[in-house]
Formats: sequence, C-alpha cells, structure tokens
Amino acid sequence: MALRGPDVLVLRALGLGDLLTAVPALRALRRGLPGRNLMLAAPWPLAPLALLTGAVDDVLPTPDLDGLPAYGPVSLAVNLHGSGPQSHRALQALRPGRLHAFAHPEVPEVEGPAWDPGEHEVARWCRLVAELGHDADPDDLGLPPPPRMSPAPGAVVLHPGAGFPARRWPVERFAAVAAALRARGERVVVTGGPTETGLAREVAARAGLGPGADLSGGTSLLELAALIAEARLVICGDTGIGHLATAYRTPSVLLFGPTPPDRWGPPERPEHRVLWMGRRGDPHGTEPDPGLLEISTGRVLDAAVHMLMTPAHADDQEGAHHDISARRRDGRGGVSRIPSVPGTAGPGVLRRLPR
Repeated sequence: MALRGPDVLVLRALGLGDLLTAVPALRALRRGLPGRNLMLAAPWPLAPLALLTGAVDDVLPTPDLDGLPAYGPVSLAVNLHGSGPQSHRALQALRPGRLHAFAHPEVPEVEGPAWDPGEHEVARWCRLVAELGHDADPDDLGLPPPPRMSPAPGAVVLHPGAGFPARRWPVERFAAVAAALRARGERVVVTGGPTETGLAREVAARAGLGPGADLSGGTSLLELAALIAEARLVICGDTGIGHLATAYRTPSVLLFGPTPPDRWGPPERPEHRVLWMGRRGDPHGTEPDPGLLEISTGRVLDAAVHMLMTPAHADDQEGAHHDISARRRDGRGGVSRIPSVPGTAGPGVLRRLPR
C-alpha cells in the first residue's frame, strides 16, 4: 500500500556532487511553491545535507531509479535526475498529477524543454524549473554552516577518490603534494568515503602524515561538510568534495580530466583554481584519463602554494583561475558567471535573492 505523499516530489537519486549542483533549482522550486510540501527522492545518506539546503521538507530514500518507492498522491513530479526515458517512467509509475521533465522522444506524452548535452549541470536544472515559471539563480550554491564541529579546522584537505578511475589522479602524486605541503608547515589531512579508505590510507602513509591524518570512512556527511567549510585549502578531482568547496567558498584546487570544467566546474570565483589540460574522454573509464595524467605534481603544488599565499578575494577580481592548456581548442576557459534564469510566476524575485 502506498504511503501518503507530498504535494511535490523531486527526483535526484544520484551522488553528493549531483545534489549540490541541483541546489539552485531546488531553491527556485521552494520559493516558487510556498506552502507546498516538497519531497526529494534521493539516497538516504544525503538526507542531512539535503535538509541543510533549506530547499526540501523531507527526503524519500531512493538509492537509484529501480529503488523509487511507491508514493502518493503527488500533484507535481519534477525530474531533476536525467534526460530520460528511464527516470521519466519511474516518476510516471507514481501517477503524478503533472510530470515536468525534459522532452524525450520515447516518452512523447511528457512535454518539456529540449535537453542540451553541452549545458553546465547547474544551468540545466535551473532552466528546467524556470520553464515551470520559477526564477532560478545558478549562483545560489551556498550552504549554511553545518551543525557539527570540524575534525581538523584550518587543515589542507586532500581527497584522492572519485566515482570512477578515469577521474582519479594518481595516489603517488597526491602523496607527493601532501608531503610537500606538510614540509611547508601545513596540517594536511586526507578524506575518502567507505570504499576509498585504501586510497586515503596510502596517500597518508606515502606522505608520512602521521597518526590522525587519515579521516576516510570515519566522518559523517555533516562532519565532512564542516571539515570542508573550515579548511584552509581543498585539493581534489572532479568530485562531490569539490562541490562542497564551492558551496562554502573554500579555496580549492580542482583537477579535471575527461569532463571539461564548463560542464561540472565551479563558477568563476577567486577561491577556486581549475586545472584542466583540454582533453575530453570517458568519465566512466576504468583507467585514469590521459588528460588528467598530463596534470603534473609540480603544477598542482604550484597552484596549491599560490592559493595558500593569496588572501581570499584579493588575487583575481574578475573570476576564478583556470589553468587551461593552450591545446584546448574551444577557447572557453572555465565556467563563466551563469546568467540567472527568469521564470514567469514571480516578477522581480531575482532582484531580491541574496548573493
């Protein structure tokens, strides 16, 4: 028997970075639908951070598209999960009063805007909710301080893991950077999820970081958020940890490999330095991407030292650093300030949004 559900159900049954890139769209829905109960269908481990955004009322535990529970009644379902058709059909099974999603030829009864595969992930979902009439600001990425203490305030945080090997910079290079920063007098810690403890342990051991530096597998999601919020610097690949650094405007050095930063990178801000050699590849590959391997240890260390020595907001008044190889052909050096997306339901709302 189906449980009684919310007025609005939003599907985003993906990972940490996926949740954080959808925050501006979720907040647009929250502002545009005052008084409506808004439920997010997402993996249960992300619930504390999802609630911290202030955009949703509750989380419906949904590990993946096959795990969407029977739930209803739903007056409006919004697909922030993907282009379809599988995610469309998963939501159709709930028999919502209305389903809002990107158009897909295999689900012609669902009307919506066209999918743009070259669009930045944040802009994509803002555009979708704007089609519902709700103003969306892609720069509305920030999170409030988490209600937890950081396990290592003021530390340099290295995160060697990533969802697929194609996006994992070599462990020995992370270790070399960690050792060099430790030699400069920095406190260096290493993070990782439950499946990444081996990577983190190896980095900490190779770098000689000592007891207590390996925080992998031992922090809750809110403790991890507190760690990133209070870090002196974050160094990681194209991962959810990088999006946490964006959410807290924590200085970061971000290593991009097969996926270009104009699809998943941070907005242009002085706090974030993106390293990318201009290659594109398979982000789900089983080996480190050749472009990622072209990013040398020296380049990462130079970027890290530069960020550590630069007062926040004082270095680059025009935007983030993007260390892009001259071999890049498309000439787009990172993620420009994405324009706000006006809807039709609330004229002038964007002018009142906090920056």
